[in-house]
Amino acid sequence: MSGDNFLNGKSYEPLRRLLSDPKISELQAQIRINKNIADINWDEKTVKLRELEQSFWQPKLLIAIDGDYSKSIIQNGFPGAEIGYITVSTVVILLDKVRELEKEQFVDPKKFRETEQPTSIDSLFVGCNVILQGEDSAKSSMRKILFNEFKKIRVFNNTETLLDTYEYLLKERSANGRASKCPHDNCDEDYEFSVGQYHCKACNGKLYSTDALRLHELLNSSGTSGEMYGQIKETFKKLQLIHLIRSFEQESKYFSLLRDVAFFIEGTLAVFSTASWLAKPIRTELERLNSKVNEEFGSSLMVLGIERSGGFVNHFSAIDTMKNGSEHNFPNQSAFLLTNEYIKKNIVFNDNPNYIYLEDTSFGRKIFYKTKAGHRVVASIATYNNYQSNLETAFTAQFPRLVDVLQLLDKLVSNRYENSVTPLASAHSEAAIPLNLGNPIFDKIAREIRANSTND
Repeated sequence: MSGDNFLNGKSYEPLRRLLSDPKISELQAQIRINKNIADINWDEKTVKLRELEQSFWQPKLLIAIDGDYSKSIIQNGFPGAEIGYITVSTVVILLDKVRELEKEQFVDPKKFRETEQPTSIDSLFVGCNVILQGEDSAKSSMRKILFNEFKKIRVFNNTETLLDTYEYLLKERSANGRASKCPHDNCDEDYEFSVGQYHCKACNGKLYSTDALRLHELLNSSGTSGEMYGQIKETFKKLQLIHLIRSFEQESKYFSLLRDVAFFIEGTLAVFSTASWLAKPIRTELERLNSKVNEEFGSSLMVLGIERSGGFVNHFSAIDTMKNGSEHNFPNQSAFLLTNEYIKKNIVFNDNPNYIYLEDTSFGRKIFYKTKAGHRVVASIATYNNYQSNLETAFTAQFPRLVDVLQLLDKLVSNRYENSVTPLASAHSEAAIPLNLGNPIFDKIAREIRANSTND
């Protein structure tokens, strides 16, 4: 069928009318097109790994965090009743064991699997028309569940819970932030942030410290709550990262492991939606933790976010593609350090001279890196002071442990998942099929690593 006949068919009359509408042509004429990006010489704009001072650091542990969620309709006599199943998985890879196995001519798959130790946070949350006994709405039920889930999670037996970690960050906001509207439907008053369980002074309704995340506001009382489940998952991931580092700090005999760990989290190093205020106290806490590690061991923490999809991944693919379609425009083992100006002009367009990309919600800096094997990685590197966080410039000194990061990405980039790294591929698989729910692995692993370090 010819193109004309195709568009002349009655079934395609709306499409034909749309394409011939002069409004479309007028709009197209007004749309800005970025013509300068194709002219960039990336060999001149990138930092070459070979140009950086060589590092011989080798991590002993890789810790990766990823999550997933699904939702399901349940039968409870109310229409559209829904629950959400959320899993946040943490996978620890024992690199010392991996290196030992690599010396063997034939690697036993069973032994190799033993180098990965996964654990999962597994939670059920209620959505539309699901109300717990003793609660008056789906929203109050969800708030109660969230608070109780935070209380259950801890890394080591003798360290704080995830709720303790969260409430430590909340205190930073309490000193600088404003209270939100009371979550009870019959109360329009603001309330004071506090820890634990307490009551609204206006309506005497029960409040929880976790209400400050305002995730309950995303619950859809008349339909699916996919956005809420997704944001709960993302909030869990960011809090789990800080919880892990603080737990290593609190268990003094394992504190030294922080110099030998690389932390990976799926996605960018930022907090969005109703919980976005967490970004600022997370930045402050990472700065404190990094200062302590630096003073003790002379090196910074390594915390990386890896993006598998989205605008930055698509843009990196576009600039790496030459006019003939081949993907060799961006040189291998080279990194492009992104600035605010570049992001505004080429990725997240914004003409406002005062706009700073993710100024209030981010705790890291983005880079594009093409590995030795030619794989593209969009990574965020955690920053620990105002100089490093300043997006107006992009000097190598603003990206903590840049050479260690690039060398590690060369080794870990995944063939299994495009734009990802091996630890996150394992964490993603564990989150999608959680086989080790609540398995307490960190005490065992920390003891093992510490014993090996003593023997060394």
